[in-house]
Amino acid sequence: MAKIAKRVATSREGIDVNKAYGLNEAIELLKDRSKVKFDETIEIAMNLGVDPRHADQMVRGVVNLPNGTGRTVRVAVFARDAKADEARAAGADVVGAEDLVEIVQKGEINFDRCIATPDMMPLVGRLGKVLGPRGMMPNPKVGTVTTDIAAAVKASKGGAVEFRVEKAGIVHGGVGKLSFDTKALEENVRAFADAVNKAKPAGAKGVYLKKVSITSTMGPGLKVDLASIAPVA
Repeated sequence: MAKIAKRVATSREGIDVNKAYGLNEAIELLKDRSKVKFDETIEIAMNLGVDPRHADQMVRGVVNLPNGTGRTVRVAVFARDAKADEARAAGADVVGAEDLVEIVQKGEINFDRCIATPDMMPLVGRLGKVLGPRGMMPNPKVGTVTTDIAAAVKASKGGAVEFRVEKAGIVHGGVGKLSFDTKALEENVRAFADAVNKAKPAGAKGVYLKKVSITSTMGPGLKVDLASIAPVA
């Protein structure tokens, strides 16, 4: 049996792996057990009752976290003329058309999120094999193919998080930094969970939301009581 590192063992002390903690308590436990010198990311994982191999059970969307992600997001925009100027004014880090396509084709991807105007998609489509595996291909369903470039750039910079169910029926995403106060993290977690709930596909049968857990970059995974992540009225 593999030996558990001392730091990991310490972070797990007092944790009941069979208990579903209230959201507030789970966040406080992660904060109390942090022993690293960097600002850890808080991540949520949601186990859903779907089989994404079927098109009518795919879960995908985007959520604007009310308190941001706590990380700097570099945004690239494929646009021309006035829309390119709009992107730059909104704070896009990289803006271009054919020239940007050439850069990406060379493997130079100096951005985290990609946005495009609809007229650019025939051009951007050539980058499917490069951007697709990284989950960065612009898609109208998550607001990254749009004519409202300024709003898309600001949303990406301000805390927009894309989510997509994986083969095992799990959706996960970063919902903030450990340095955020507990209330801010609670609001972000609830916003993420609410967006996933609203993205329930027509083909989903039976129990949709099975299990939720949160963790920090170097911390333990904690089961969360489903009732505690419901939006506050």
